[in-house]
Amino acid sequence: MPNHSDFPLPSDFHAFPAPSRKSARPKNERLAFEVLAVVEEIPAGRVATYGQIARLIGREKNARLVGSVLANAAYYGRYPCHWVVNATGRLAPGWAEQADLLRAEGVELKDETHVSLKQYLWDN
Repeated sequence: MPNHSDFPLPSDFHAFPAPSRKSARPKNERLAFEVLAVVEEIPAGRVATYGQIARLIGREKNARLVGSVLANAAYYGRYPCHWVVNATGRLAPGWAEQADLLRAEGVELKDETHVSLKQYLWDN
């Protein structure tokens, strides 16, 4: 299994698609850091779902909250948010680089917008 250092993030990497407006400071920084800490634990070459991360931080029903934190992750620095997909394995809409970053780590896509969760889901 590859590790994070095998796939360094490009210097111009954005944690998530850059928002169309300046990122607002998230209201709950502790929660944001909990989410981002879990994202950093995902092994390179694997993916996790928004719901999976929500469960891991004790907020099982808050997958959208995880997405909101990730949308503003650039506020905190560079995080490997490309490892997070929705419950069907769909990549984030409007973020073409996500597929490229995953492919560079050996993740094969089922089609242009989906990862096989059966094959690549992180078994935390």
